[in-house]
Amino acid sequence: MKTDQLKSILWSQFGASIDMLQNAISLCPEDIWDNEEKFWYNAYHCIFFLDYYLTPDPVNFTPPLPFDESEFEDRMPPRTYSKTEVLEYLSYCRKKCKSLIHELSKESIQHHWTNQSKTMDYNVVEILLYNMRHVQHHAAQLNLLLRQQIDDAPRWVRHAKDTI
Repeated sequence: MKTDQLKSILWSQFGASIDMLQNAISLCPEDIWDNEEKFWYNAYHCIFFLDYYLTPDPVNFTPPLPFDESEFEDRMPPRTYSKTEVLEYLSYCRKKCKSLIHELSKESIQHHWTNQSKTMDYNVVEILLYNMRHVQHHAAQLNLLLRQQIDDAPRWVRHAKDTI
């Protein structure tokens, strides 16, 4: 398989997962955003790790403001993030993901993504697939919450709304 074909396939499916997450967040009514189910937190957690796993050197990862590193400390963030903030963070990560995939080369695919504790050590393609599965897992959880709370959920997205 040629690198350009791989990049196109990766983006088509990873972008679709991000689009599904965005659709779930966008559909969430304000009265559900911060109820006992913590919809906002589930969305934020997913996006935080989307960003982290997209960082080529995760040891030096820092999320953009106003977000902090509470996810690494196993504690809730200092406040509830608004839907606008969470969607802006997702947009930032979508661009980061698309750029990372667009810049893939035969050489960069061999690069390894290793976290600080060395418990995760993946080549670039594998961390992308791991990350995409994590996004899809949380998009599905959010869709389930929406079905349970408002009897509605976004439709399946077959491929990214744009190309690489």
